[in-house]
Amino acid sequence: MDPLFPLLGFVVGAVIGLSGMGGGALMTPALLLGGVPPAVAVGTDLLYAPLTKFCALLQHQRNRTVDWRLAGLLAAGSLPGAALALLLLTRLVADGVDLQRLIVGTLSVSLLATAAILLFGWTRGPRERSPRPARRTAALTVAAGLLIGVLVALSSVGAGALGVALLFLLQPRLAAVRIVGTDIAHALPLALFAGLWHLGLGHVDFALLGSLLLGSLPGTYVGSRLGLALPERLMRPLLGSLLFVIGLGLAFNV
Repeated sequence: MDPLFPLLGFVVGAVIGLSGMGGGALMTPALLLGGVPPAVAVGTDLLYAPLTKFCALLQHQRNRTVDWRLAGLLAAGSLPGAALALLLLTRLVADGVDLQRLIVGTLSVSLLATAAILLFGWTRGPRERSPRPARRTAALTVAAGLLIGVLVALSSVGAGALGVALLFLLQPRLAAVRIVGTDIAHALPLALFAGLWHLGLGHVDFALLGSLLLGSLPGTYVGSRLGLALPERLMRPLLGSLLFVIGLGLAFNV
């Protein structure tokens, strides 16, 4: 077992615990830099994500900070979107097409979008909790889920910062903690669905997955403790700048 992979799992787990986002956006490009083939990097990360988010979801559920109706609307778009993207990948694999350019290109776009969200952020004043989504808002939420599903299936990036940002735009009156809890509730089954499909395509390295989890569990704990001391306004621009540089580098190497 390469000791660098548990270390990578620790670092990414710490970032997740520290900032609550950036896991997939960091893990997949880091695996690419470590020499892992793009399809295997995406597939392995997609199974890594739900295992690391499960405990967070349990905590949000105990705190009643998950809007399951809203998560269902996102899933109504994201699961079909992911299925369509994965059907495309399956067809391309059957035709012997090299997926590297498609996956790396989608990954670079997802990273740059996530970086923009983290760097420029969103401004929210005090709001009352939102009512149930109106018909138009519901349709937009399903459409947002469709976009997220395609990006996640092709790059493993999009369900974190991008999902949270879209929820903030669509539900400006919903409490921030419920936005995060709802996004985690939606992201977990989406990543699991896409990860299992990639598993069927032979894109998951279980030895690599075990190595990453070995480091991520203590990393998440350490990051969550550090998060009590470091302000979010400091972490977001740092993480956003890092993802921007990575995304730009991948874009020029597609």
